[in-house]
Amino acid sequence: MQDKWTDGDAYEMYVGRWSRKTGRKFLSWLDQDAGLRWLDLGCGTGALTAQILQECAPRSVVGVEPSEGFLKLARQHTDDPRAAFRQGSGDTIPLEDGSVDVVVSGLVLNFIPDKPKALAEMMRAVEKGGTVAAYVWDYAGHVQFMRYFWDAAVALDPAARDKDEGVRFPICRPDALAALFSDAGLRDVTTAPIDVVTPFADFEDYWTPFLSGIAPAPGYCASLDDAARAKLKERLIETLPTDPDGMILMAARAWAVRGTR
Repeated sequence: MQDKWTDGDAYEMYVGRWSRKTGRKFLSWLDQDAGLRWLDLGCGTGALTAQILQECAPRSVVGVEPSEGFLKLARQHTDDPRAAFRQGSGDTIPLEDGSVDVVVSGLVLNFIPDKPKALAEMMRAVEKGGTVAAYVWDYAGHVQFMRYFWDAAVALDPAARDKDEGVRFPICRPDALAALFSDAGLRDVTTAPIDVVTPFADFEDYWTPFLSGIAPAPGYCASLDDAARAKLKERLIETLPTDPDGMILMAARAWAVRGTR
């Protein structure tokens, strides 16, 4: 089973609404000057790019993303002349050397197979003295809407453990992120937690995004037969922290990392 990243609207319902909250806090933590040139690597549907435009007063922002489906949605939702979107990846960033002042990557670094190469590309694209930063979900710990899903899935199907992002992505911890950035040659490397609240109006608001097949957990859910999926749904109904009025109130943590070239 391979992760699917083809439907931007489905991704928005699953993670995009929460990544926007996280991105806002991430940019506040970075606290960059106005008038800088930014690169948003793995820009997805353009959520972080839009927040950079709104909150950071950049000179320009280039969003780089391998999925044409995500790029299409990003272009539809962003008409600011300071923004441009290009198809590319962590292996090959389509920018000239030292052409940006800040490189950021939101919730994507763990999905890049060759992370040292991606860091080398990010450092190549940023000018000397510039900032390289990223944030990733704390899959193994405090992303509760995913953690409840995988705990239920593994309880019913122990083989699901190998598909759990908490197992697949050991990079998503502060010490591992700091080591990756330091080993790449970045200076003054620091990490920080970013916590957001993730409320769901009711069970269907929580469950429906898992049926899309987009991203790892929905991909696993979509791979199940009807009977297995029904058992998973029933277990989640039993285990999710649900208020008497049906609301499911949870929280999610991301880990942020930054360094100077």
